[in-house]
Amino acid sequence: MTVRSLLADLLQQERLNFVLTNRIPRRLATRFAGWFSRIEQPLVRDLSIAVFRFFADVDLSDAARTEFRSLHDCFTRELREGARPVDPDPGALASPCDGIVVACGRIDGGTLIQAKGFDYSLEELLLDASLAAYYRDGRYVTLRLTAGMYHRFHAPHDCRIDEVVHVPGDAWNVNPAAVARMPKLYCRNERAIVQTRLTASGAVVTLVPVAAVLVAGIRLHCVGLLRDRSGAVPCDARLRKGEEMGWFEHGSTIIVLATAGFELAAGVRDGAKVRAGEPLMRLPALGGIAPSECGGGEDAG
Repeated sequence: MTVRSLLADLLQQERLNFVLTNRIPRRLATRFAGWFSRIEQPLVRDLSIAVFRFFADVDLSDAARTEFRSLHDCFTRELREGARPVDPDPGALASPCDGIVVACGRIDGGTLIQAKGFDYSLEELLLDASLAAYYRDGRYVTLRLTAGMYHRFHAPHDCRIDEVVHVPGDAWNVNPAAVARMPKLYCRNERAIVQTRLTASGAVVTLVPVAAVLVAGIRLHCVGLLRDRSGAVPCDARLRKGEEMGWFEHGSTIIVLATAGFELAAGVRDGAKVRAGEPLMRLPALGGIAPSECGGGEDAG
């Protein structure tokens, strides 16, 4: 067994992992990581990227470039053209990101599964009773982006975005060790609530990017960096399916919420790996509801 595999096995032990990443000043560590990752001094840059690649199993074979100004530049790398083909089927809701399916399936009334033995409610996650009611008995997929993955996320379908709601919060780790130990984890952490109204049907698919420890921020092209903003942020974005929406400053989680009538795509199950652009759900034969019937997030903040 190599030194790398021995160190990786040690760090992946759940109890040690949980202590190392959560029993620290999480916000301070996150701010420091955001600052440090942007250092462009060549020695610091090269050493930090080397350590990152050693532990995080980073694959740069599909990156647009392999030389970076800083560790942050490597984290938020773009991919070469065609690296993530988008399913052209109009009946397919595409995955917004690369990720591992942590949990998925039917929303039981207003309850979602975080991990075995832990659940949470739509209203706790969205902080908006009318929007939560819209997804009652719908479908959801929770996608975890590991540290070494591609960190940008994309529109799941042709859609428009009129506002983004930023919910300040904590910065607990969202890895399996923490998800299995910390109740209502996604409802504790900083997150964005992004309602995407599908152009063809009017149905609203909501994406909830959730920040975590060492994630220096969630950035969306239509509103910028959300870290220092709170509540509803108006915008006017029209996106094509697969078009880039924004990125995490590090890996984290995206929860995808859809209404009753949507179904999970073939192969989408707990533990499965998906890539941005691949089918995540199937749209209903008849879409959506009138715009006035869906909540707009005014109770969040």
